[in-house]
Amino acid sequence: MKIRKYAAIDIGSNAMRLLVHNIVESPGRPVQFFKNALVRVPVRLGEDSFGIGAITEPNIDRVIKTLKAFLLLIEVGGVEKYRACATSALREARNGAEIIRRILRETGLEVELIDGQQEAAIIASTDLARLLQEDASYLYVDVGGGSTEFTVFSGGKPVRSRSFQIGTVRLIKEWVAESEWEALQQWVTQGVKGLPRLSIIGSGGNINKLHKMSGRKVGQPLSFIWLNAQYHFLKSMSYDERISELGLNPDRADVILPATEIFLRTAQWSGVKKVHVPQIGLADGIIRDLYFKAQNT
Repeated sequence: MKIRKYAAIDIGSNAMRLLVHNIVESPGRPVQFFKNALVRVPVRLGEDSFGIGAITEPNIDRVIKTLKAFLLLIEVGGVEKYRACATSALREARNGAEIIRRILRETGLEVELIDGQQEAAIIASTDLARLLQEDASYLYVDVGGGSTEFTVFSGGKPVRSRSFQIGTVRLIKEWVAESEWEALQQWVTQGVKGLPRLSIIGSGGNINKLHKMSGRKVGQPLSFIWLNAQYHFLKSMSYDERISELGLNPDRADVILPATEIFLRTAQWSGVKKVHVPQIGLADGIIRDLYFKAQNT
């Protein structure tokens, strides 16, 4: 048996994450991926990018310091390979390309800017396939700070996907036009029409937190009824109360509401009553993609 360590750095609109996996290779058995460590730093780049169109100097400094810390953790943790990806906040910032060059100069780290289609493809490379039943259909919903990625699976395979600029940071700042919601509604209703045994698979830190708050066991889905009741419960509380009474982190206490709204609207438009929460996402997909590409070369 051999154990390798791979890591992924996800530079998102609401936070930056370092995920480390143990990859277990055993003779005669499929390779296994286990989470070793997760570090999350709430650098809210989306407020800059979506608000003023560029990342400000204080946040650039935080990004670089965070990445330097991540690289030290990667070094002392004995990580064999790693990959860094950035999503909508850096992609849409007019100084995003310069920040990427500056990161390379100051840290030696190459950061890839990926679009919504690439993000959906990376997520599809996770062990999500093990959860998909061929006689059922799924709408995968990955809610981020700047955008939400949607993928329809049928027959165990992805059949269509699209990214919408509806994210939690944009929503709390009221930067989402009603026309974007209308486009999403049309895409969802048309995309799932006639699909058998449809359910939602939810991804992202907010739905993971909601599942933990529900007290449900790993693998047990959230019901639409519970999600709707929880949304109204959270909405009845102030931001400070969500922190002091529920123990939510300050950078989670505001975005959890719009994230829940995205899932609720999607469930209503698709007629879905269950949301599965496998707790896998972009960083998991980055690691698996990196590993299998390394094996093929």
